Amino acid sequence: MAMVKTIKKSAKTAKVGAKKTVAKKTAKAQTKAAAEKRTAEKNAAKKRSESKAGKTAAVKTNLKKPAAKTASKKSIKKIDWANLPFGYIKTDKRFVAEFKNGKWNAGKLTSDDTISLSECAGVLQYAQTCFEGLKAYTTEDGRIVTFRPNLNAERMERSCERLEMPVFPKEHFVEAVLAVVKANKAYVPPYGSGATLYIRPYMFGSNAVIGVKPADEYQFRIFATPVGPYFKGGVKSIAVRISDSDRAAPRGTGDIKAGINYAMSLHNIVDAHKNGFAENIYLDPATHIFIEETGGANVLFITHDGKIVTPKSDTILPSITRRSLVYIAENILHIPVEERKIDKRELSSFAECGLCGTAAVISPVCSIYDHGRDIRFAACENGMGTVLKKLYDTLTGIQMGHIPAPKGWIYEVT
Repeated sequence: MAMVKTIKKSAKTAKVGAKKTVAKKTAKAQTKAAAEKRTAEKNAAKKRSESKAGKTAAVKTNLKKPAAKTASKKSIKKIDWANLPFGYIKTDKRFVAEFKNGKWNAGKLTSDDTISLSECAGVLQYAQTCFEGLKAYTTEDGRIVTFRPNLNAERMERSCERLEMPVFPKEHFVEAVLAVVKANKAYVPPYGSGATLYIRPYMFGSNAVIGVKPADEYQFRIFATPVGPYFKGGVKSIAVRISDSDRAAPRGTGDIKAGINYAMSLHNIVDAHKNGFAENIYLDPATHIFIEETGGANVLFITHDGKIVTPKSDTILPSITRRSLVYIAENILHIPVEERKIDKRELSSFAECGLCGTAAVISPVCSIYDHGRDIRFAACENGMGTVLKKLYDTLTGIQMGHIPAPKGWIYEVT
């Protein structure tokens, strides 16, 4: 009996001891955990403090040096802007919309630069396509802008109507242009580089068409590519010739930006280059007496008393650059403008001559060769004459932000 009591007492003592040991271990573990928690909280607070300090410093740095921040973004693509050719470089995004079952879809930006078509697509069989061209610029104060895209939309509308293609809505056209520029901001050349972002909207018949008729389905697309100045080393005077070929037929498609018009001029431009001329000047297709335009630009003439004279014809493409220059002349520079038929026999009476278009704005012409007769413009022998230079400086000044733009001319990309 005494032994049983002893055993019970020992067991009780062992049980109490075990509880005390467990309690001690638990307390020790809790103390350790608490210490680790305090250390972790201390480290987290330190990191938060360092992060906050870093952000504050970054904000202060950015406030002091906004130009450095912009320059950093622009240098991402590592493009040699000063030596950029006037050619194609693939950019990040382009816009694509499709016309099916009688309506346009919403369209989207995509990184895919390839197009998959049926071998019998309308554009491949009957050249059912039209296009536009405009540019985006970095202004002196760092903004990115485009120049009168609404007029490109209106001109494409006329092209589509004449080619029996569905019109892409004007407001969506402008929105898509701005969206493409915004998506490719890193490719917009910096101010002062002489380079720009060229924007090419275009449309074509995409479904299979074997009979001679309009397609039922279409794609409207816009891509952008950075380009260097049209003339390297500054604006240079060029020599052109009067062409024996016709650019457009009477009452034809000369007044719209149809791909076929440019395809028909390719042989002639290659031949001109072989013979030392930069371009062909086409005469009216009905009489071959009156000056019209070149394969890719409108023509401007300046009289000796400083008046601007530009050809008038139903088969001339209405250049947005020419229209802008005419407005500038009349409303900003107060230079008289006359739009009329120009007989080729009066070419020698002009003091200056220039070609105008999106690519180069104005290209001075030093001579026009007309079948053995070399008509020279002394004021343009070494570049632009006085009046052409005023027009050029004013238009590019508006585009680059040096000169206030007429209302509605500049669309800023935000």
